[in-house]
Amino acid sequence: MAGLKRRVPMHSLRYFISMVGLFSKSGLLPWYARNPPGWSQLFLGTVCKGNFTHVIATKCQKGQKSQKKPSHLGPLDGSWQERLADVVTPLWRLSYEEQLKPVINGYRNKSTFSVNRGPDGNPKTVGYYLGTWKDGNIVCVRSNNLKNIPKKHSQVAQYYEVFLRQSPLEPCLVFHEGGYWRELIVRTNSQGHTMAIITFHPQKLSQEELHVQKETVKEFFIRGPGAACDLTSLYFQESTMTRCSHQQSPYQLLFGEPYIFEELLSLKIRISPDAFFQINTAGAEMLYRTVGELTGVNSDTILLDICCGTGVIGLSLAQHTSQVLGIELVEQAVEDARWTAAFNGITNSEFHTGRAEKILPGLLKSKEDGQSVVAVVNPARAGLHYKVIQAIRNCRAIRTLVFVSCKLHGESARNVIELCCPPDPAKKLLGEPFVLQQAVPVDLFPHTPHCELVLLFTR
Repeated sequence: MAGLKRRVPMHSLRYFISMVGLFSKSGLLPWYARNPPGWSQLFLGTVCKGNFTHVIATKCQKGQKSQKKPSHLGPLDGSWQERLADVVTPLWRLSYEEQLKPVINGYRNKSTFSVNRGPDGNPKTVGYYLGTWKDGNIVCVRSNNLKNIPKKHSQVAQYYEVFLRQSPLEPCLVFHEGGYWRELIVRTNSQGHTMAIITFHPQKLSQEELHVQKETVKEFFIRGPGAACDLTSLYFQESTMTRCSHQQSPYQLLFGEPYIFEELLSLKIRISPDAFFQINTAGAEMLYRTVGELTGVNSDTILLDICCGTGVIGLSLAQHTSQVLGIELVEQAVEDARWTAAFNGITNSEFHTGRAEKILPGLLKSKEDGQSVVAVVNPARAGLHYKVIQAIRNCRAIRTLVFVSCKLHGESARNVIELCCPPDPAKKLLGEPFVLQQAVPVDLFPHTPHCELVLLFTR
C-alpha cells in the first residue's frame, strides 16, 4: 500500500468536475472551469491547484463511446460469483495497471454480510445482495471470490452460514415478516485479530430462550466447527429495529476481547464494535497524511475535528497543534478516541459526544478571541447538517477547512455550495464565504469506481 498514489480513474471524479463547472458559472470558484476536459487520463499530481486543465493530461479521444453498465440480472452470461463481482467490484476484470497502480486485494478491514435466499433458493445463505427489493429479485451470493474481501472475512461468513443451516430458528429475511438470524459484521486488524458481530431479531423470545441461542452460537465458534475462524471476540446484538445503535440495543460480548487495536501513523488505535474506522487501513494512512498536509496547522492552531470517529485525524496532528477538539455522535467511538489519546500520551485533546449541529455552535463561541481555528470534517455519505455549515460559516476564527468526502454528489455537493456562496441572511449564512483551493483524490477502494476526495477551503 506504500506505493498507493493520490490518483484515481477520472470517471470517479466526473460528478465533482461537473460541479466545479456549476460553481464556476455561479461565481463560487476563482478559476475557469466552464468546459471541463475529458476523463480518459488518470488524475495527475499530488494536489490539484487552480485551473483543472493543469491536472488533466489530454482530452478524451473524439468519438470515444461510454461503456454501458452490464445488466447484472439479465440473461445468465456468467456465474453468480462473476455477477456479484460485477456489482461490488465492477473494475475487477481490469488489471490494476488499467485501474490505478498497484493492485491491492483483500484490503477491507470491515465487511457486512446479509442473510437471504441464495441462487439455489436456500434462505440461510450468507453473502451480498444482487438485485433490488423494489423489483423483488433479491439474491444473496457468497463473497468468496471478491477481490476486496479478505479470506478471513469470507471464512467467518461461511461458518456463520453453516451455523444457520443447523439452527432450528428461521432467518429474518424481511424485517417485519418474522425470523431471527440477521446480518453478520466482521472486523479485522493488521495483526489478524478478528471481531464478529451477529445481529439477531428477538421477536417474542423469552430471556431464557435468548440465552439458549447466545450459548449455542458461542459454543459453535469456541468448540464447534466455527472454532476454525479463531475469533478474537464475538458480539451479539438483539436488534428490535432495522438498525440499532449501541445505545439503543447494546452489543453483548459473548466471548473474547472487547476491542481490537490498530497501529496507524505511530498511534495505537482502539476500535469498538460500532466505531467508524476507514475500511482500508493502509489507505487511511495516505488519506490522513493528505489531510494533515492540507491543514497547515502549527503550534498556535486549534484543530476542530468534526465527525471525528475514533479521533485518528485529530490525534495524528495533535503534536503540531495547540489543541484538538473532536465531535462525534457515536459514544463508543468517543470513548475509543479518549482511550487512544491517553494511551499515546496526548494531553491537548478533548472529545465531545453528540450531534455536531448542536455542539459546534457553543464550542465555537469561545474561539472568537483571535486564535486560529482549522476545521476538518469527515461526514458520512449524507453530508453535513445544515446547522453545522451555518456554524462553520459564521465562525470568523475558522480560516481553513478541510472537507473529506466519500460521495461528493447529493448532500455533500449542497454543503460545498453553502460553504462557497455569498452571504445570505435568509439562510443565516452570514460569514465570509470559503474558496475551494485544492482537491486531492485518494483511492481507498481498489477495484471499485469510488474514492475519497479531500477538499481544501480557505477564506
